[in-house]
Amino acid sequence: MSLTINSTVELLNGIEMPCLGLGVWRAKDGQETENAVLAALQAGYRSIDTASMYRNEQGVGRAVRASGIPREQIFVTTKVWNDEQGFDNTLKAFRNSLDRLEMDYADLYLVHWPVVGKYKETYRALEELYDQGLVRAIGVSNFNIHHLEDLMGSCRIKPMVNQVEMHPLLTQKKLFAFCRKEGIQLESWRPLMQGRLDLPLIQQLAAKYGKTSAQIVLRWHLQLGVVTIPKSTQEGRIRENADLFDFELEPEDMNRIDGLNEDQRFGADPDHIDF
Repeated sequence: MSLTINSTVELLNGIEMPCLGLGVWRAKDGQETENAVLAALQAGYRSIDTASMYRNEQGVGRAVRASGIPREQIFVTTKVWNDEQGFDNTLKAFRNSLDRLEMDYADLYLVHWPVVGKYKETYRALEELYDQGLVRAIGVSNFNIHHLEDLMGSCRIKPMVNQVEMHPLLTQKKLFAFCRKEGIQLESWRPLMQGRLDLPLIQQLAAKYGKTSAQIVLRWHLQLGVVTIPKSTQEGRIRENADLFDFELEPEDMNRIDGLNEDQRFGADPDHIDF
């Protein structure tokens, strides 16, 4: 599989989305976020994932402008938070996100969590924003199969992306297969399991390929065809997380990593959210 740091996946509407991005969850707004985003862009990343809840959209916007890279070459994702959901509230929340980013459009806008009784109206607002050309692609985050089926029963535009927790201890095989069948691109957050990289198999493979454990796990995601957005604020780690393109995991090693699944979440279960 010939992958490079410039590799993309094609979404349902033909938009190209980078396979590798930088996540900025818990990065402090201001210098920490700006330095991380600039380091990522200088290392060749072309996708940045933020959200209104992260409270660092301003720092992301400043870094994108400071990079000198044309805006149209950078794929910027943001998300509507739970207390902003509903049709009118979402339209307002998006405008606020654009104001903080100081951008004319977002490349991808997501419903952050499936808030019961609200996510359909929220998604309807995303369709409106898409129709207006204010977002290039729309989708959801943390949706299980039944959420997607419910949403697709009434939406006009099928979600193009589903961003979920996924990693070797939570391989999401049924959800992945469902999304692939529907043409919905799966994107992984918390791909490095909150640093749980001491799994014996992952360490064995790191030694075998002469790579770090993190690089083994991220390469596994990419070879599956899953977009991934590892989070870091350290320049060295950001560069290390992008050094994935001079090796390829053998099929049997991909299968062995798949076998680590324990359905273990480090984040919330989308069926039981209270925030």
